Amino acid sequence: MILWTLSVILVLILINSLYVAAEVAIVGARATRVAQLADQGHRSARELLPILQDSVLLDRYIAACQIGITLSSLLLGAFGQATLGLALGGFLQTYAGLEPIAAYGLSATLVLLAMTSIQVVFGELVPKGIALQFPVGTALFTCIPMRWSLALYSSFIDLLNGSGALVLRWLGATLETGHRHVHAPDEIELLVRESHDGGLLEDKDSERLREALRLGRHRVRQLMVPRRQIAALDLNTPLAQQFAEIDASPFTRLVVHRGGFDDIQGFLHLKDVALAIADGHDLRSLQPLVRPLLALPSSLTTDRALGQMRDRRARIALLVDEFGDVEGLISLEDIIRELLGELSDEFKSSGASEPSQLPDGRWRLPGRMPLDDAMEWARTLGTPEWAPSKAETLAGWLIEQIDAIPESGHCFGVAGLDIEIESMDGPAISSVLVRVAMTTRESADA
Repeated sequence: MILWTLSVILVLILINSLYVAAEVAIVGARATRVAQLADQGHRSARELLPILQDSVLLDRYIAACQIGITLSSLLLGAFGQATLGLALGGFLQTYAGLEPIAAYGLSATLVLLAMTSIQVVFGELVPKGIALQFPVGTALFTCIPMRWSLALYSSFIDLLNGSGALVLRWLGATLETGHRHVHAPDEIELLVRESHDGGLLEDKDSERLREALRLGRHRVRQLMVPRRQIAALDLNTPLAQQFAEIDASPFTRLVVHRGGFDDIQGFLHLKDVALAIADGHDLRSLQPLVRPLLALPSSLTTDRALGQMRDRRARIALLVDEFGDVEGLISLEDIIRELLGELSDEFKSSGASEPSQLPDGRWRLPGRMPLDDAMEWARTLGTPEWAPSKAETLAGWLIEQIDAIPESGHCFGVAGLDIEIESMDGPAISSVLVRVAMTTRESADA
């Protein structure tokens, strides 16, 4: 009798654990991996894939899991009280000398605590842990019994889902269907960081993925070549001088204008000049070789600028402000460099794009370093949080702090940092030297 009772309890716990594992696994399983297994001929994967791809079927699948968990839990509790509870109550009444009410009340409490503990451990925590660690394998393993459950609970699922929709409609809410894995960029960045910390991603791979996620946060002006550094060709100058400037330029593409950036004509590709000369054309003007130049707002995010350049098949684009004035030039090389590091010298902006530590312990930071990257770098040094700013680069933020255009050699302190302006490019800050202030280091050590 006892063996039969324990066997039934074990079966009910296993049923409960199956539904728990199936529910956790179906939510955590990656549809791409299941689709790959389905293409390889895996039968369970072919049955599971439509459920992962259809939000309605996925809702019904999860509803079946929840019904199974509820029924098995109720049956386990009722059966345990009807068998073990009565047996333990009779034992306490006979051998402990308790009154019937006290004996059976105590036995019900003890059986409830014991059954709940066993169910939580073996019916909830253990299957949930397995499903979280092996979601795809667990989902495939539980697919066949869940198919039977879906058929068995079909009418009950319709009744419960319909009742839930009516209640939500009465409350003025709508029933959201689907359990898609949608993550915000910050959440994806956290996942990348956790994968790196867990040893699944190398340092460079992790940094590249994080940079790709930041393309939507960086404005394209943060990566552009500033107007003063654009390699340009003036068509109003003599042709001989134009060829001399082309010969002296290290770039293959030059912006072309007439008398200044207020009259941009397009850009000149040196390949076109070379082909024209090779074909024996008498070049009296470079105007016929000028190609149209894409213009983009400098306020665009980097990912949107990249999309427009890709759609227009443009490798470079002119960046203009809200008044139509030229601010700078962006190239695919600039964007790829942001993702993958240095590739070539073409359109390279002055100075390194990353902080570099000097032998004396100070750091050299480029003025055009994106402000959020500079803040993250400073955060790793344990400095106080920087003041909010509308600036997009480190140089812009520093100018806000001192409220003036500095000169080379100007020193000041801000946000727990001792800063020295190392070099200027006209009125623009080219690079700065930074050291953590002594008081900040002392407070960090304390």
